[in-house]
Amino acid sequence: MLIAGPNLTIDRTLTIDELRPGEVLRFDDVAVTPGGKGVNVARVAQALDAPALLVGFTPGRTGEAAARLLADEGLDVEAVPVGGELRSTAVVLERGGRVTVMNEPGPRLETGDWERYERAVAARLEEHAVLACSGSLPPGTPEDGYARLVALAREHRVPALVDANGPPLAAALAARPDFVTPNLAEAEGLLLGRADETVEAGDPAEVRQRASAAAAALVERGARTAIVTAGAAGAAVAGEGGEQSWHAAPRVGVRNPIGAGDALVGGLCVGLERGEQLGGSVALGLATAAASVETAKAGAIVPSRAEELARGEVSAS
Repeated sequence: MLIAGPNLTIDRTLTIDELRPGEVLRFDDVAVTPGGKGVNVARVAQALDAPALLVGFTPGRTGEAAARLLADEGLDVEAVPVGGELRSTAVVLERGGRVTVMNEPGPRLETGDWERYERAVAARLEEHAVLACSGSLPPGTPEDGYARLVALAREHRVPALVDANGPPLAAALAARPDFVTPNLAEAEGLLLGRADETVEAGDPAEVRQRASAAAAALVERGARTAIVTAGAAGAAVAGEGGEQSWHAAPRVGVRNPIGAGDALVGGLCVGLERGEQLGGSVALGLATAAASVETAKAGAIVPSRAEELARGEVSAS
């Protein structure tokens, strides 16, 4: 698969008993890794032995360092140099299970930077069977940046998936992407104007109804297929012909929920590239998402565990 993940980052995942704002805090453990939604998608593809190429901006010396770190992981990266320096993301994991994520915006693009990025993506489209547009866009990116990539993919007859939220997702819907994969909060944020990016726990029947309604509304907005995830509950799928389905998520123990949606995109795209039907591809995506939350590193999965979960062997580890 070809992954358009323009806004790379350096993730600092920190563990602490309790996050107490306003105090001097000392963390128990820290893991520093290159990150971003597209990176997590690429990690899942690699774990499943699926060829994948990530196209990302590599600003300044920190961007170059991130590209080398990704290469050290064995990930294939098409680097697009720009000015500025790479953003960072702090992920705070509390012993009680609460997770706080602090995202920086990324370097501001200058005139012509996004056009160079588009050319880098277009040059590799014919080599891949699926384009996944994943994550936030750096400041200065045209609001229809992902929509333009969807149009490029259509010119090359490559199915395009968009995993984004807010204005980039709204603009992409107008380009009629083959798949969109927001979580419930992101979908309702676009459709209902809600600002919360967290999928809150609630009555399972209500969550399922809301996710199904959001998926259908996204299809009305332009998506050919909408997959709206609802955390541990599962995912609602809607298509152009009015068809709808619900897919329950495997029940697993949660170690780090960050990157679960990205892992779903990775598994889904691998399934599509293998020629599986949509239902089977969604099942693989849910399995890779579940396997991801069992690990400490965002986007990382144990392939054998993902296969167990995809087969329905869902006991918590």
